[in-house]
Amino acid sequence: MTLPARKPDWLRVRLPAGPQQDQFHGLKARLRSRGLHTVCEEARCPNIFECWGQGTATVMILGETCTRGCRFCSVQTGKPGGSVDPNEPENTAISLAEMGLAYVVLTMVDRDDLADGGAAHVAKTVHRIRHHSPELRVETLVGDFQGEHDALRVVVQEGSPDVFAHNVEVVPRLQRSIRDVRCSWERSVDALVTAKQLGASIVKTSLMVGLGEERDEVLDAMNLLREADVDVITIGQYLRPTKRHAAVQRYVEPAEFEDYEKRGLEMGFRFVASGPLVRSSYRAAEVFLEGALASESPRKAAPAMNRYGKKRKLDVLG
Repeated sequence: MTLPARKPDWLRVRLPAGPQQDQFHGLKARLRSRGLHTVCEEARCPNIFECWGQGTATVMILGETCTRGCRFCSVQTGKPGGSVDPNEPENTAISLAEMGLAYVVLTMVDRDDLADGGAAHVAKTVHRIRHHSPELRVETLVGDFQGEHDALRVVVQEGSPDVFAHNVEVVPRLQRSIRDVRCSWERSVDALVTAKQLGASIVKTSLMVGLGEERDEVLDAMNLLREADVDVITIGQYLRPTKRHAAVQRYVEPAEFEDYEKRGLEMGFRFVASGPLVRSSYRAAEVFLEGALASESPRKAAPAMNRYGKKRKLDVLG
């Protein structure tokens, strides 16, 4: 497929102005002074100005080296050698308390070199954030922990985040060609189902499009995720970080994203963010608010049958 010489106009980002610009630069300075790593910067997120301007950021813990290598991701891959900074949970919590954020997405690199995949470290970081910033809302965006349900239990029950998130990334057919070989659709859905069974009140995931999937495949994937009792889904355009990564197959038009949002709400998702520039943490604080309100006053649409979770035991991998 021949792509246009440049990205379409709808992928252009406007720089912020006024108070939002001041908030952005202030937050950037505080992040720099504390040495925190944000996915917002490392993944070159197009929404960085908007989110930072609204006091929301995505902070990455457990180092900067991922043990997996997906074809869409710009985070460096390698062998961390089992090293973890024991002071990171406290230092992260103190730094966030000084920043005045309203909402933080706490994400991680995959750490297959650790016995628990880093689950205890994530839970401890959430605890320290709660200690220093009781009002700060926390979303954990984590890996699949190699299918270990006890690791998920530690994050969900001991960490007790406001939102549990794990990304399926692409439709089922593209899993093997786009994600690391250790990832799979089945394992990711299992993580989402297990988190809900363990008591997570809001479960969230994300899909990228523009990698060669068909429209019907996206809708089928959304249906499967809703059947798995996922509450929130974000859908956005894949943008190639470098020439070493998977190529963009097409630029999905805004009207198609609007249709995904409409169809997603009809399926029963509590919240759907779908658009060319949407990323997994986009409008995260708004997602939490809508999700919390939906919990108190559910939508009229009945939730889809959870064919994955109703009769399954937590110790069985799908």
